[in-house]
Amino acid sequence: QVHMVESGGGLVQAGGSLRLSCAVSGRTFSNYAMGWLRQAPGKEREFVARIGMSSSSTYYANSVKGRFTISRDNAKNTVYLQMNSLKPEDTAVYYCAAGSTVVARDLVSWGQGTQVTVSS
Repeated sequence: QVHMVESGGGLVQAGGSLRLSCAVSGRTFSNYAMGWLRQAPGKEREFVARIGMSSSSTYYANSVKGRFTISRDNAKNTVYLQMNSLKPEDTAVYYCAAGSTVVARDLVSWGQGTQVTVSS
């Protein structure tokens, strides 16, 4: 079983930046595709970014493309989400996800989440 702990969330003004981290333990990190998804009250869950096992492939939701960057450090068992030009609509709980492939429906193991709040 893979275990994930997210960190880096907080309160930021619109236009600001945050960097989320997700520390992964329990299994061989490099064998997992990773992703970040978010859930805001009253809104559907949304996968904002996904990355393949070797970082060779990355995918972004249209809502964050050009503003968010996903990356991973296999030596540190950590995946990151750099979020720039934040908007109030980015406010949500952000979850780290792991799975056997980079396809969203295969990213089935989640962390506990970290709150991101963007004030206008």
